[in-house]
Amino acid sequence: GAPVKGKAVPISQVSDPTFGEEILGKGVAIQPEDGKIYAPADGTIEMLFDTKHAVSMTTTEGVELLVHIGLDTVALKGEHFTAHKGNGDAVKKGDLLISVDLEAVKAAGYDVITPMVVCNTSDYQTVEAVTGSDVNPGDTVLILKK
Repeated sequence: GAPVKGKAVPISQVSDPTFGEEILGKGVAIQPEDGKIYAPADGTIEMLFDTKHAVSMTTTEGVELLVHIGLDTVALKGEHFTAHKGNGDAVKKGDLLISVDLEAVKAAGYDVITPMVVCNTSDYQTVEAVTGSDVNPGDTVLILKK
């Protein structure tokens, strides 16, 4: 499911080649409309970065997901970000993970596009992004086939 309210776009539209060229894996990106980042599926938080700009989790089905809020936002060192869950926490789809002041991040000069990547893409026959529409948290944005 979508981790944030906004417009779902192909990950190729992300200017950072790590995401746009699918170096970390296939996925989708959201142009966020608000600063509330939710669990895209049931699972476990594997790593909430100290800087709170990104979170990785493993879903109950074994999908390794990375949600990265904005580009190069690690440089903010956690400023404008608030974590609501932590490492090792079990989460349900729709649980609030991170809040971010998007306007402050934009004002600091950062792109707030939010890629969500399947880090174990090779475990799946296909990872298909559902893009081109406005989404609410939890709406389907990735379809995986084993």
